[in-house]
Amino acid sequence: NMASPLHISMPTELLSILLLQAAIWGSDSFIVSGPSEPIVAKLGSETVLPCQVDPPMNVETMELRWFRSQYSEVVYAYRDGMAQVEEQLVDFKGRAELVKDYISEGKVAVRIHSLRVSDNGMYKCFFKRDNDFEEATLELKIISLGSGPHILMVGPEDEGIRLTCTGKGWFPQPEIQWKGEGGEKLPSLSEDETQDDDGLFQTEASIIIRDRSKREVSCSMKNPFFGQEQVETISIPESFFPRTSPWRAAFAVTFFMLLICLGAVVLLAWKKKQAKKRVQNAKDEKEKERQAKVDVSLDKNTAHRSLTISGDGKRVSLEKNVVQNSDASKTQGTGGSGTIFSAVGQNCFATGRYYWEVKVLGEKEMGHGARWALGICPETVNRTGWFVENTEKNFWLVAYKEGKVTTLTSKPESLSLRSYPERIGVFLDWEAGDLSFYNMVDGSHIYSYTGINFCGKFQPYFSLQGAGTSMTVCSASGQTENVPSSSAETSVTHLRNSDTDVPQETNTLLSP
Repeated sequence: NMASPLHISMPTELLSILLLQAAIWGSDSFIVSGPSEPIVAKLGSETVLPCQVDPPMNVETMELRWFRSQYSEVVYAYRDGMAQVEEQLVDFKGRAELVKDYISEGKVAVRIHSLRVSDNGMYKCFFKRDNDFEEATLELKIISLGSGPHILMVGPEDEGIRLTCTGKGWFPQPEIQWKGEGGEKLPSLSEDETQDDDGLFQTEASIIIRDRSKREVSCSMKNPFFGQEQVETISIPESFFPRTSPWRAAFAVTFFMLLICLGAVVLLAWKKKQAKKRVQNAKDEKEKERQAKVDVSLDKNTAHRSLTISGDGKRVSLEKNVVQNSDASKTQGTGGSGTIFSAVGQNCFATGRYYWEVKVLGEKEMGHGARWALGICPETVNRTGWFVENTEKNFWLVAYKEGKVTTLTSKPESLSLRSYPERIGVFLDWEAGDLSFYNMVDGSHIYSYTGINFCGKFQPYFSLQGAGTSMTVCSASGQTENVPSSSAETSVTHLRNSDTDVPQETNTLLSP
């Protein structure tokens, strides 16, 4: 079989191109093309935006249009053999004209005079015949080689010489580069650029030369499109560099030491002043607390009948052979339900600050199952039958049972103490909503309820459990001279509540 003569004479790809070209020539179709590279022109000069059709043909009867990004932004329009001036943008009126020397060959261009910065950018040329139209895209880059660079020696700064390099009237923004005498590049300290009303750039770059060997420095500005570069060089006399004084280091060290000494003096003076202030505050606080001492006496009339109240109303005890009858009060304590015998003080508190002390049996004297609790409760509380000793029922207490001192919150918490509190100080600050307990044996803080929203009258509260237990209220004259500080001097955790019937739970921050 012999191969086709067509395949022998030319490749298949070339055949396809020739067939396509023949199809175009045999029809009314055409294509429009322009320069593939950007057209570069200087500011203020003139340039042409050329386009042509392929295949070559006379385009004098076609509609020709050069415009910016939108069809309506007309640079130049030609239709029916004449310019359509009324469609032109104002910026191009009188500056754009059609070059049609080769219009019969399909080559035309628009010449723009007095180029401006605003002329920079993309353009399209549009050719239309009957219902057929094509367009091509062109790019025009406007350049302006402004004045400069000009180097100015500002003066000594930061152990060197500060130089500035300025230029103006550039477009687009020029590339600035500092170089040393050997051509090595030096980084700018800062660069600032602004554009004026005509869109031209004014730029300034700064540098600090500290190396005395770099006495000759150059600054160049280059147009990034055109590649043209302008350079200026400056020589810096060695005498212009700031001289380092041999006394500078010594002075800096001495000044630093003086600052340290001055700071130490100020700190000591401040600490002394704060110490005096604390002493005075402590004296004022002690005086207030001395005045807060109250002589608490037990109320025999409301005490449980199984309790024995001394004649002076200071001691309450539970007889050893008490019959646990149904008349006894039942309460939920820290160790579960049990028989509790309670008494309250005759004193009622509705405002102010109060302090009293209570002696309890020693830890070794407390029998098996013995328990005590003390604090405050409302005057109106019901202590008959079964009741609960905790903050939800407005009992603000600390209690002891089986070797543990606990809070009586909704979730009782065991407190870690340095020693067993045989003598307990109770401090009530009504206005602050604070109730604090102190171990007067070693002066340590036991616990504080804070943020209590007191409502109504409150009175001292005492309860006992277990035969042979007792408590003694110290008289005001027999109380410890060194009354503990108020809660402001004590690390506590706040118990905030807006309703005394449903208080929130508290946590302890107990001083070791």
